[in-house]
Amino acid sequence: MCDVKSRLLSLEEASNWRRELAEQGKKLVVTNGCFDIMHRGHASYLESARKLGDAMLILLNSDASVRALKGESRPVVCEEDRAFMLNSLRCVDRVVIFNSSRCDKELAALAPDIYVKAGDYTVETLDASERDALLKSGTEIKFMPFVPGLSTSSIIEKIRKD
Repeated sequence: MCDVKSRLLSLEEASNWRRELAEQGKKLVVTNGCFDIMHRGHASYLESARKLGDAMLILLNSDASVRALKGESRPVVCEEDRAFMLNSLRCVDRVVIFNSSRCDKELAALAPDIYVKAGDYTVETLDASERDALLKSGTEIKFMPFVPGLSTSSIIEKIRKD
């Protein structure tokens, strides 16, 4: 059994792991997000993304960056618990928590083979700094089909109504 806590890495540790994967000829898939309340849409998306490469790393927004992006009432689940849940998934190999609202620095440092976002994004709607970091490192950008009706925001809204 894998120690879930040992799969939460600093950016430096993740960069070293990334180099090891590259030396072994393995493809790294990276995605990023808040993953506040885990749901089937997240799991389906991550499972599909993982199939694109040999290893999967999630860049997870810190609590402070989630608040900056989503408002003071978020996140619902703290970063340590969100990282633990992600690392508990068979399709996720490692997680790095990042503190800014954008992960361009992390993407530049990792230079993943493949970067994945949900299908509600396009190359044009990706954050410009993140897109530039990916393009400079030669990363292939892919979009996974979006599962309609499944989002943390819609779950929170349903709870508020009930």
